[in-house]
Amino acid sequence: MISTLLSRTRRGADGDPVPRLAYGADYNPEQWPRDVWEEDVRLMREAGVNIVSVGIFSWARVQPGADQWDFGWLDEVMDLLHEGGIGVDLATATASPPPWLSTAHPEILPVTADGETLWPGARQHWRPTSPVFREHALRLVRAMATRYADHPALVAWHVSNELGCHNVYDYSDDAARAFRDWLRARYTTLDALNHAWGTAFWSQRYGDWEQILPPRLAASHPNPTQQLDFKRFSSHALKEYLRAEREILREITPDVPVTTNFMVMGGTKGMDYADWAEEVDFVANDHYVVPGPQDRDELSFSANLTSGIAGGRPWFLMEHSTSAVNWQPVNLAKRPGELARDALVHVAHGADAVCFFQWRQSAAGAEKYHSAMVPHAGADSDVFRAVTALGATLKTLAPVAGTEREPARVGILYDWQSWWASEQDSHPTSLLDYRQEALDWYSALLALGVRADLVTTRADLGRYRVLIAPVLHVVPADLAKTLTRYAEQGGHLVTTYFSGIVDENDHVWLGGYPGALRELLGIRIEEFGPLPAAETVELDDGTTGALWTDQVTVTDPETQVLARYRTGAQAGRAAVTRRPTGPGSAAYVSTRLGVEGLTSLLPRLLEPAGVTSELPADARGPVELAVRRGPAGRFLFLVNRTDATVPVLGLAGEVLLGARDADGTLTLGPRDVAVLRQPAV
Repeated sequence: MISTLLSRTRRGADGDPVPRLAYGADYNPEQWPRDVWEEDVRLMREAGVNIVSVGIFSWARVQPGADQWDFGWLDEVMDLLHEGGIGVDLATATASPPPWLSTAHPEILPVTADGETLWPGARQHWRPTSPVFREHALRLVRAMATRYADHPALVAWHVSNELGCHNVYDYSDDAARAFRDWLRARYTTLDALNHAWGTAFWSQRYGDWEQILPPRLAASHPNPTQQLDFKRFSSHALKEYLRAEREILREITPDVPVTTNFMVMGGTKGMDYADWAEEVDFVANDHYVVPGPQDRDELSFSANLTSGIAGGRPWFLMEHSTSAVNWQPVNLAKRPGELARDALVHVAHGADAVCFFQWRQSAAGAEKYHSAMVPHAGADSDVFRAVTALGATLKTLAPVAGTEREPARVGILYDWQSWWASEQDSHPTSLLDYRQEALDWYSALLALGVRADLVTTRADLGRYRVLIAPVLHVVPADLAKTLTRYAEQGGHLVTTYFSGIVDENDHVWLGGYPGALRELLGIRIEEFGPLPAAETVELDDGTTGALWTDQVTVTDPETQVLARYRTGAQAGRAAVTRRPTGPGSAAYVSTRLGVEGLTSLLPRLLEPAGVTSELPADARGPVELAVRRGPAGRFLFLVNRTDATVPVLGLAGEVLLGARDADGTLTLGPRDVAVLRQPAV
């Protein structure tokens, strides 16, 4: 779908759409005088831009008063862009309420857990469950859709912007009422809710639905299942708001696809995007690099996970940065080559569109120091030259458009329910970091040159020879059966500490840990062994564990011990185990080994599945491999993960990006990306 978004602005001689990769940015012409707009379109064409998102934060400009409308400026912008051959992903403009609305209706403003109101002055100051906000926002959506339904520049609708970025958790009275309605639908009866929430503890039993509140500031730890359900409800409430806008857009413009920009990145965890994916016509994502030792691995991880959320189908990179951002403690500029590499890693993992925030760097406002395609220095700048070069590269890679991710042989299971529940309070440790554990496994596989897919529980898990499920804390009975069947039918499951511990109600599976997975793994744990922050333990295979140890007892005589603790309270006990399950196996890692330790351990876990790297030996580690495939061929993306030159020998294929030496070696410069096309399989 994404590769044909631009069909209104480009068709072949036969009249059919010409697939191509989309390229552009958020465009905010309302920040600039009219005489800049035509220069913008000229520079967009020079840079190869073919799509822009318009109107995202323009509510106050489009509707300056409750009964006042000003579409004239937006009409002119849409016309200019169309004349320039640039498609428009038009926002519904509902992301931030205008001052007149929050002044007239302060009851739309979110409330924090401790009762403080979040006032206007920034953005996203609205309650997802506010009927007053929804009335005004949907009125705007209908006006936008009616106005531009037939405009030839319109190629997609952009619902709101980064839903939940600042307002995912609202504890207002509106939220309380909506939470109770959601709970009635989930549990039907108070008896069922009382059982699920374990309200016999601390005298919390409810006798009336009206007694139930969101987990507001309390004297001690709020009920854990109440907290988990509130997280589920909050994600659901935003999804329902997304659906409300989408339904109006589909009613008025049924042939125009609808999306919204997810934020699969860093610590953004309040929205269960696996649950949202079916609500949009194509998945879109925003991503920004956070500097650190695994910063580019995290970028690849997030792009890969976005592909998993999209079911392997092409998706849209709606926002990333050309250089520095403005919201980190220290905002570092990107080094030469990083602008292109960061963008192309997303393409490697399925993005058919590469867009930045934003087109022209703002002269005022909170994001004026955030980089853009046209920086403060103007078009005569290294950033704009790099932007233009990337535009040319994306034209070269047009054959990739429309292709899907080729499944890897290793899957890493990523589960929002486990993420939410495993990091709640009153647990064995507050130091557990679900996403970091998953990222460590991914980085270790990259270090070995082994491709892996980030997938959700909605995926076909049986397609993977190896399935890694780090900290799979929440395991309902049905999921336990699925994983058992996976291993018994020849799959090789790997899971870790604090997995299989609770069911969907956050109730502990009794009889010993790891609960729901105990029999499958052939082990039993009576008590957790969390470690203080600075404490580590040594294993007899030379690796080092941190954060956690388990008092593992092997209960099945066929369960193999792959490593034991050499030091610490569990010295002599099993640290890593594997139980054969006929043609498959189920392995358990009872401590946090980090990237180095996992890189050492993984070959032993992959060996029974026959999984090895597809890369030449010298490229394993320095080079990341991602593969897309379709009727036009099989496309190998080779990403240099290092700051050194890396030769890649022995890979056949037509070079679309990069160059071979005289002897046929493909040489990757520092932070470089090459693309090979092989015949379709």
